[in-house]
Amino acid sequence: MRPHAGLVLGSAILFAISAFLIRPGLEQQVMALVALMLGFSAGWIFLLSWVEDRAGARAEGSVRTLIEHDAAPSVLTGPDGGIVYCNDAAERTYKARRCPTLAAALQPLIANPGALLYRLQTRAGARGSAHEDVVTGSGHVRLSVHKSGTDAMLWRIEKSADMAARRSDAVPLPMLTVGRNNAILFMNDAARLLIGERARTLDRICPALPLRTGQMNDISTQTGPQPCLVVELEGIAGRREVFLLPGLAEHAPTKTGWTFFDDLPVPLLKLTRDGTIQQSNQPANDLLGCDASTGRQITDLLEGLGRSIPDWLEDAALARGALHSEFLRVRRSDREVFIQVTLNRAFEDGEPVLIAVLNDATQLKSLEAQFVQSQKMQAIGQLAGGVAHDFNNLLTAISGHCDLLLLRHDQGDSDYGDLLQIHQNANRAASLVNQLLAYSRKQTLRPEVMDLRDAMSDLTHLLNRLVGEKVVLSLNHDPTLSSIRADKRQFEQVVMNLVVNARDAMPDGGEIRIETRNITLDAPMHRDRAEVSAGPWVRISVTDEGTGIPADRLQKVFEPFFTTKRTGEGTGLGLSTAYGIVKQTGGFIFADSEEGVGTTFFLMFPAHETVAPRAGAKPAAQIEAASAEGLVLLVEDEAPVRAFASRALQMRGFTVLEAESAEEALEILQDETICVDVFVTDVVMPGMDGPSWVQEAMKTRPDTRVVFVSGYAEEDFGDTQARIPNSVFLPKPFSLTELTDIVQRQMQ
Repeated sequence: MRPHAGLVLGSAILFAISAFLIRPGLEQQVMALVALMLGFSAGWIFLLSWVEDRAGARAEGSVRTLIEHDAAPSVLTGPDGGIVYCNDAAERTYKARRCPTLAAALQPLIANPGALLYRLQTRAGARGSAHEDVVTGSGHVRLSVHKSGTDAMLWRIEKSADMAARRSDAVPLPMLTVGRNNAILFMNDAARLLIGERARTLDRICPALPLRTGQMNDISTQTGPQPCLVVELEGIAGRREVFLLPGLAEHAPTKTGWTFFDDLPVPLLKLTRDGTIQQSNQPANDLLGCDASTGRQITDLLEGLGRSIPDWLEDAALARGALHSEFLRVRRSDREVFIQVTLNRAFEDGEPVLIAVLNDATQLKSLEAQFVQSQKMQAIGQLAGGVAHDFNNLLTAISGHCDLLLLRHDQGDSDYGDLLQIHQNANRAASLVNQLLAYSRKQTLRPEVMDLRDAMSDLTHLLNRLVGEKVVLSLNHDPTLSSIRADKRQFEQVVMNLVVNARDAMPDGGEIRIETRNITLDAPMHRDRAEVSAGPWVRISVTDEGTGIPADRLQKVFEPFFTTKRTGEGTGLGLSTAYGIVKQTGGFIFADSEEGVGTTFFLMFPAHETVAPRAGAKPAAQIEAASAEGLVLLVEDEAPVRAFASRALQMRGFTVLEAESAEEALEILQDETICVDVFVTDVVMPGMDGPSWVQEAMKTRPDTRVVFVSGYAEEDFGDTQARIPNSVFLPKPFSLTELTDIVQRQMQ
């Protein structure tokens, strides 16, 4: 600021002299006033400059105090790159106090440091700070810079944080850093001693690339080819850390020859052929979750995910067959850990011993579990959807013809009870298919905006009868509870499943608490591999005081056919059905449990501001079982289903034209004298499907009503149906009454 202050002060003096030389008058007064104002401005600028200098001096003093005792070399530079201050570490390492600039101090360390410093200083000027990792002749360093004040820069030179193992005096094992294209960026003293020179590329050291980590590789040493155990770790920026362990293949190591275990930052175990751990290093013990594993059996610490561990060890000790890495689960109670184990054979006193290289594979197995879960969901969905179509056709024919027989038999007839049993079991079979469809999220839902207080109040009477006399059921509502949008019948099934499970978990009785709350998430919630978005939600919790669920089983409770109940007491589809219904509705379901304390299931649904209709409202249409009139075109490729549907509609009074394919239906409609009131058609048929032929027919008959029936879920063709006016959907299997009612409703 001082050059500006001097310019303003000089201008004030010139104006003052001019005012003194000219004649007294108005001009002299104006110039004197201007000179006075400029003089005042110059004084103010001088004052601000002095304050800034004092503040800068205090800031520089604070920076000096901050970095004075820093263990890493630190340098404070001015705007021209000159060194303003450096700490003792910078003086010891780079002789910084004897150099005019930082570039000069770094010249012995980095070739052409000026370009690097300029690049970092430019980034720091724009962002406030910058750093870069640099490969040097003596190893890797990280050069970082931060803005300090207006023009100063604070530099710090330190060894890269993830390269702590690079110091040759700290790692006596041969180690090298490999970059892209197998270029060797760094070799420690032990590696240079083993190879005999500073190699430039990896193929100079290992002719048979690629390296096989965790296995023996032939390495070119100064005494000739030598087998070495190779351990490779991933570094930053595509670099790799490669450790070489020579002398483990043919010769028996000495008693002190295995001390490299404790030096290598890789989990290692030395095993006998029967699985006894003879030696382990600290990384292995940390991974296995024990203070010391020496002398223990490997099967006490690990459990196989497939083949027998003793058989695997015996094959490795005898070099029998092809050896592959195995993924095993660690027997730990605190958390779930998976490891990948690679075995290598060595000899000691003429007997084979096994070197096990361990890698933490927990994250990999977690991703694999997510993938398997998604594949399982897809497979079950495809299976359920495919089976449901044919199975529902059979159930429609069975239950439909049973309905026809029941109409001709009174309750006093001897056959009435048998027919009723057939009808009930057909409905149970249909319910089983619907549960599979629910888990795979392929069922047909009828979502509506619901008032949970009314829904739960209506359901409480049924729940009280379900839980029995030993169990107390309590219900606690949020007074300002928001509405949710869900299929009311399916929602009730979810709550009933949770309450029944809670009752079964308390054979000696207890309390089941159902609570509803409005919650607002300010940020997305991550839990159990799911992400719940921010915003308003409605949470329903069902809590029991039962035996609880073990931690290793808690994540499996939503899988189909998984149950903790005894054989015959449950199908294992209750919670999987609840899971599918909740997810298809757009909600989430979570479980918390503690053995001996109890379990809580949480349901979360998006909150809706729309006010739900109060209970007790009259249905939109009340269809009475009276005789009806009208012409129905029935198109169904399954003959038993077509025969039942035709007889059911005729009994209600409709006139029915039958067609076994879409093409036959279009031929019938070519007769313009036929006036069809309702099309009843299957969706999936050989040749042209239902929606396609209906769209073709409605070009000439646009006012005809349509009823689609299918064993598949409505969502499989819901978009197509939405484009067809006056159409409704009836899922299979349907009863006689359901079919006739929906046709009569369309007729009206």
